[in-house]
Amino acid sequence: MPQPSKTGTPTRTGTDTPSACERLTEAGRVLLAYFSRPGENYHDGGRIDLKVGNTQVVAEMIAAIADVDVYRIEAADPYPENYEGAVARNVREEASDARPAIANPLPSLAGHDTILLGSPIWNVQEPMIMRTFLESIDVTAATIHPFVTYAVSGIGRVERNYTRLCPEATIGEPLAIRGEEATRARPQVEAWLGRIGLL
Repeated sequence: MPQPSKTGTPTRTGTDTPSACERLTEAGRVLLAYFSRPGENYHDGGRIDLKVGNTQVVAEMIAAIADVDVYRIEAADPYPENYEGAVARNVREEASDARPAIANPLPSLAGHDTILLGSPIWNVQEPMIMRTFLESIDVTAATIHPFVTYAVSGIGRVERNYTRLCPEATIGEPLAIRGEEATRARPQVEAWLGRIGLL
């Protein structure tokens, strides 16, 4: 999967010629920014060890289908691979309204007017590091399409939270994929990209 450069500039998929995605969005490029956690995850009532997090699986599908620039949000202090440890840390961060630091330099949004913003759902909402990201970049006049992977709560409070956090942005149609179905989600991903005008 393409990774951000050391300067934080999003990597580009596809060729340097104008793409169908660019022609459809007309005003600019599309940024796919996502946070994903590998390691021990919830799975059908039990636990499974994932080498690649569910949200990254979906992000890679999107990047393989649409012409996007990719930026992976990574925590400066990585989350525990142990499921219970990650849950406990998330509870503490929510309780303190924390803004966990991001390890990578932030991407430039110059030329990007659409953001596909991906994360898991933790405790019915986005991880707090997503708020760090949104509060650290200028999304004025951008259209943000959230995509999430979840266990039981679907999109949760993500749309409402992003609307509050980004009052000058447009929150577009979201995509919610059950984590256990992430590897089989290509038809849903393609349909969503079609509905939001990126295919």
